[in-house]
Amino acid sequence: MGCGTIRDKAPGPVAGIARCIDESPPLVLYEYPFNESIRTMLRLEHLFGRLNQLMPRDAAVDHHFALATIFEIMDVASRADLKSDLLKELERHRNQLMGYRGNPAISEAALDAVIARIDRSHGGLNQLQGKAGQSLASNEWLMSIRSRISIPGGTCEFDLPAYFAWQQLDPERRRADLGTWAGSLTPLSEALHALMDLLRDSGAPQRMMASGGQYQQSLPQNKNYHLMRVRFDDSGGLVPEISGHRLLVSIRMMRADTEGRLRPLGMDVPFELTLCA
Repeated sequence: MGCGTIRDKAPGPVAGIARCIDESPPLVLYEYPFNESIRTMLRLEHLFGRLNQLMPRDAAVDHHFALATIFEIMDVASRADLKSDLLKELERHRNQLMGYRGNPAISEAALDAVIARIDRSHGGLNQLQGKAGQSLASNEWLMSIRSRISIPGGTCEFDLPAYFAWQQLDPERRRADLGTWAGSLTPLSEALHALMDLLRDSGAPQRMMASGGQYQQSLPQNKNYHLMRVRFDDSGGLVPEISGHRLLVSIRMMRADTEGRLRPLGMDVPFELTLCA
């Protein structure tokens, strides 16, 4: 199935994640990962995007869920090969861009800026000791909250009175604490953001038609795609059912019935398809 909708988000305290769509008629963008590594990175993007929205707010409940999101990022980032995958992919894109040196059709200034961003992101992540957020694991107070936050109602004032007291602090104080804790995730966020921007920019959008609501395309065997992007008019409440692997992609347009069940749509649907390598 296709992953969740990605809509416009303004950059926040942690490197911005979500993609922007602001056109008329309203368009919606779905992204589908071709491998587990990109799947994990999209999940992290989603979590960093949520954190960006929650941290600037004032309500204690928003800061509660911001802290819960930090814990979720730590859980997702605990995958052993995540850091090495990010570093390897950044290096791959850097090597590709270096091949454009001396090309008269390429702006050297723009190329230098992109390569400098890759180098900063690569260096920051490479210097990070251990896994992202590992430094927070030594904070007993945070870990006491983490151990109970997944329990329904487990962070009530009688269970965690010190956490309840923190929630009564001035919003600026809570925001400062969240900023400090989220700061340990900044190298991961910046590297992730840089890599996903590079990956998305590697694809060229093409106009396609899902005839009778269905579309299939064979992929070249000598090309290794990492991400598929599907964008279309959102006014009809359509939901794409997406599947794919290295040789074939398939999209089936669906629409929810009155009970919320998705049903195939038997009509032609134009859409925009981008394959990113």
